[in-house]
Amino acid sequence: MQQSIQITIGIIAGVIALLGYIPYTISVLRGITRPNRATWLIWAVVGGLLAFSYLAVGDVHAAWVPLGYFVGPLFVCLLSIRYGYAEWTRLDTICVMAAAFSIIPWLLSHNAMLTLIINLIIDATGAIPTLIKTRREPETEDFSAWLIFFIANTLGLFAIGTWNLAASYSIYLFLLGGAMTFFTCTYWRQRCVRMQAAHAALKACDTDAASDAQPGGVKKVPGHALET
Repeated sequence: MQQSIQITIGIIAGVIALLGYIPYTISVLRGITRPNRATWLIWAVVGGLLAFSYLAVGDVHAAWVPLGYFVGPLFVCLLSIRYGYAEWTRLDTICVMAAAFSIIPWLLSHNAMLTLIINLIIDATGAIPTLIKTRREPETEDFSAWLIFFIANTLGLFAIGTWNLAASYSIYLFLLGGAMTFFTCTYWRQRCVRMQAAHAALKACDTDAASDAQPGGVKKVPGHALET
């Protein structure tokens, strides 16, 4: 019974993770979100390796979210070629090279758990450029998409069949989604506050303009009274 519940939760989490790419893709096509090319390239490659590592370890229930985070990043990676963040830093290069080298032990090692941990470290390294970018420029990421990812990552924790080293990837996704949601939420909250302040200022100007007008269409002007 518990196993069937975990399977169901894992499938739901994977579906929700994929749904998060709908608002993300729309935001990218509108030119609002600018994905970091290095990050999404690494996430596409390492996400696929991690998903297959989960399947090799045997924790199929928790593999749905990693599968979702392989298909989605692959699509965003292709979009980033045209719509991605223009700046390519030395850190991006280092992360891409590290991810490329991580494929070697994945191919040579027969220890799926060890490979899982190696790829987890590389995946986290790939997240660094996007975390730094979002911290500095939160407007370049979509809050609604990352909120959906965070919900999927949270559900993914409940799909874990065995709490061993394999569960570290689900925990990592939960922390990553939480951090990105926090960064983007802070920006949009500040933007809402600014919009409310601007609306209040505009309303105050309208009120002042209405109070300056006299009944009968007479406006008060210092030292004069002009008929409209």
